[in-house]
Parts: sequence; C-alpha cells; structure tokens
Amino acid sequence: MATNRTFTMIKPDAVENGYIGAILEKINASGFKIVAMKYTQMSKRDAETFYAIHSERPFFGELVEFMTRSTIVAAILEKDNAVEDFRTLIGATNPVDAAEGTIRKLFATSLSENAVHGSDSDENAAIEGAFHFAGREIF
Repeated sequence: MATNRTFTMIKPDAVENGYIGAILEKINASGFKIVAMKYTQMSKRDAETFYAIHSERPFFGELVEFMTRSTIVAAILEKDNAVEDFRTLIGATNPVDAAEGTIRKLFATSLSENAVHGSDSDENAAIEGAFHFAGREIF
C-alpha cells in the first residue's frame, strides 16, 4: 500500500546555483507539505552509506565526491501518492530526457548533477527519511 510521504534532497549543484527557493516553490505549488527539512552537508561516510546500493557501480566514487562537495537540503514531503507524484514532478534522471516544467528540466545541468533526489519507493522513502532525520525532527 502506498504511503503519503517521500524523501528528497536538493543536491549540491542546485544549492550552489541558488535554486533552493525556486525548487521549494515548485514542491509547494504541487501540493506537497514539508514535514521535515534541514540544510546540511553529507560526510564521505554519510554519502557512502546513503548510496551503498551503488557501491559497485563505476560512478560511485564520483557520486560520493559530488554529494559531499557542498551543502544539501534534505526534506520529507507529505501528499497523497507522494512517491509517484514527486517522481513525476522531478522528471527523468537525465535532464535532457525530463519533461518540460519538471524540476530536473528546469534546474539540472547534467545526468550526474541533476538537482534533486527523490525516493523511488515507499520503502526507500522511509529508510532515506530516517537516515537524515530523527523522529523528533519530523512533524
């Protein structure tokens, strides 16, 4: 059964380019409620743990380096059908393939620097949200 929460990160490229406000506006305008949010920076260990599923992939080292180079905004979002609706809002991983008006089409610069992360399942949304937030930080 689908849950009504998902996890997102505004990645270092979008933070560095000053897109936090514009991305949050798109999220809010799409009916998501922010129930947890923080401005933080992932350590190398954090990034290696968070992206462990990709540890054997050739891009893993570059991904860890990218995600630790500067700050991120982590957030838990709430809405009916949250995971699927957010995946639609952010668009395809490669901004070239993303639909017009999606976050990645508007704010991503490349396949590897694609502005935002969005959970791909209800299970991963719960795991990823718990990775970044203690229960008392979620409203």
